[in-house]
Amino acid sequence: MRMRTLALAAASGAALLAAGSLTQTAPGGSPTAARNAHSSAVHLETVAHTARLSDGTGSGIREGSVSAADLLAKVSSCSQISNGKYRTDEETSATVPVCGKNGAVFWKADMDIDCDGQVTTACNADTDPWFQDDTAFHTSGDKPLSAEKLPYVVVPSSSSIWNYSSAGIKGGGVVAVIYGGKVEYAVVGDTGPDKIIGEASYATAKALGIDPDPETGGAESGVTYILFKNSEVSPIESHDAAVTAGDALAKKFLQNN
Repeated sequence: MRMRTLALAAASGAALLAAGSLTQTAPGGSPTAARNAHSSAVHLETVAHTARLSDGTGSGIREGSVSAADLLAKVSSCSQISNGKYRTDEETSATVPVCGKNGAVFWKADMDIDCDGQVTTACNADTDPWFQDDTAFHTSGDKPLSAEKLPYVVVPSSSSIWNYSSAGIKGGGVVAVIYGGKVEYAVVGDTGPDKIIGEASYATAKALGIDPDPETGGAESGVTYILFKNSEVSPIESHDAAVTAGDALAKKFLQNN
């Protein structure tokens, strides 16, 4: 696991596509300028129950109906859309590109643990040497996200390498995180260093069977992040909404790629 810089930028939230009623909103402000900004996004108006199904492989439980294997088969090659590549840690070389697909972007990296946001038993200044009590995107009640409770992903802050907002990625956008044959749906919830990639919340890691300890945990490699363009979960803190949206978006992704 890479050592995070002391000055992590807070990042985005979760994406969405409604499995029933869809409403397209007009483009709004920059995600980096306003927390929980709702710009050109597809909003989830009806929240269905989280689908947790046996994956049929003996590896346990997955969210939704789309398998990790089917998603990974669609991201086996990379059409690079970033102007350069990212490091996974401060001390490593830049080897990770952001890749483009129809309706999504993706990258394959490690997973460092983000414990920022609300102070909880697992995430606080005592458990995390780099703890910050805020996230780039806020809940519907204008509070920081809870890294311990909400699966979310950290995107690199916009730079000359890649600008996530220009690529249709925003706070609250839906992300499929794949590791060890499991799929976990999350939201874009925070931003990180502009030259480093591969980070997700405590809750994301725990759900995937990755050690969520913010100081010593994480995964060295083997994590795939698929971010669905122009999607947004509302409210951002609803994991059930993220799963419902993610399952619909994943099915569409398989159809269009």
